[in-house]
Amino acid sequence: MGAPVRGSGLRTDRPERSRRALVAGSVGNFIEWYEFGVYGYFATVIAARFFTPEGGSEVEALVKTYASFALAFFFRPVGAALFGRLGDRVGRRPVLIMVIVLMTAATTLIGVLPTYDTVGALAPWLLTFLRVLQGLSAGGEFGGAVSVMTEFAPPGRRGLYGSWQSFTVALGLLGGAGVAALLATVLSEGQLGDWGWRLPFLLTLPMGLGALWLRLRLDETPSFESLREEPLPERPPGREVAKAIALGAGRIMGWAAAGYTFLVVLPSYLQSSLNATFQQALVATVLANLGFAATIIPAGLLSDRIGRRPVMLTGALLVTVLAVPLLNLLQNTGTSNAVKGGAVFVAGAVVGLMAGPGPAMLSEMFPTSVRYTGLGLAYALSNAVFSGCAGLIITETIKRTGSVDIPAYYAAVTCAVSVLALLTLRKEPVQGGS
Repeated sequence: MGAPVRGSGLRTDRPERSRRALVAGSVGNFIEWYEFGVYGYFATVIAARFFTPEGGSEVEALVKTYASFALAFFFRPVGAALFGRLGDRVGRRPVLIMVIVLMTAATTLIGVLPTYDTVGALAPWLLTFLRVLQGLSAGGEFGGAVSVMTEFAPPGRRGLYGSWQSFTVALGLLGGAGVAALLATVLSEGQLGDWGWRLPFLLTLPMGLGALWLRLRLDETPSFESLREEPLPERPPGREVAKAIALGAGRIMGWAAAGYTFLVVLPSYLQSSLNATFQQALVATVLANLGFAATIIPAGLLSDRIGRRPVMLTGALLVTVLAVPLLNLLQNTGTSNAVKGGAVFVAGAVVGLMAGPGPAMLSEMFPTSVRYTGLGLAYALSNAVFSGCAGLIITETIKRTGSVDIPAYYAAVTCAVSVLALLTLRKEPVQGGS
């Protein structure tokens, strides 16, 4: 399903409506990835508070923490299917309002959860339940946000508009890292473990209320309004949609795996495998996310000019080739801090080459009548397997093999598979309609 069908045209709208859609679509992504970043950055603290009964090992607790992390990702496809179906039937706007309320409530509640010391074995179950709710809402977020951004985009600007989804992911991860770094600086280790880790989750409440206000002011997309005017909107065959979902997931699996490896799992890896301090790990993560943010919008804009394929292929190929050398620089005790900082910055930057054009590429694979569901499921499935399991796979494999090169191998192999899938993408840039 490479080209849109009937009911997917986009009329030019006033610039202010497009800008409003861009902001309203982006803000939910920021909150979602801020929270997922915070959970990853505080993985070792959360492991100690929720998954370490008396006598349990730190490694075992960290594996359980990442298992909860992965579980939330596996509920993303469920959320993508549930909210995507609603979004393709009743509209993008009401569903995006629903998912931001659910995400905000679940994340805020994590900040007030009792720990293992207080309620025993109930603590990890309560945390996991809230992670499931987050997974459901996150699954419904991406498809709606990207649909809104790209369906409001002016002709020939879908790559740029869609790249803002990925850019706000970077901002969310940077925001989470910044808050974590600030708390690690101003609080003692004991204060951070006792109550300081709760603050980043509680900050989601005011952010979520602001996002809700923006989405209440959002208009329905022109493409969906046009589709709703048709007496019997045309829907493509289910087999065709399923094939496009599988292909889309393959095209972005390298983005999903490398992104989480370099941008979220990195802090725990540096601490557990390379004996870095919490502050050093966070600094490295901030640099990786700065590199990621720096290339996303230029990559999206470039994809509007030369096509999605060459830009995304470049990113996937660079990760495949550079993952192991970059990680070896971090492992080498003789490498200067400046060189290590440059290595993690480059690692983030090459992922940004895939993340910039990625949302528009997925959007263009599905017609309006199934776009929310289709692109949401492709993204959610790829992230469930290759992002959500990244921390679990990497931590458990290092534990079993003793090899500290596992993160690089994981990123390189998944990006190599994405290269093959991206070769099926047509070369010419897509212009015009939605």
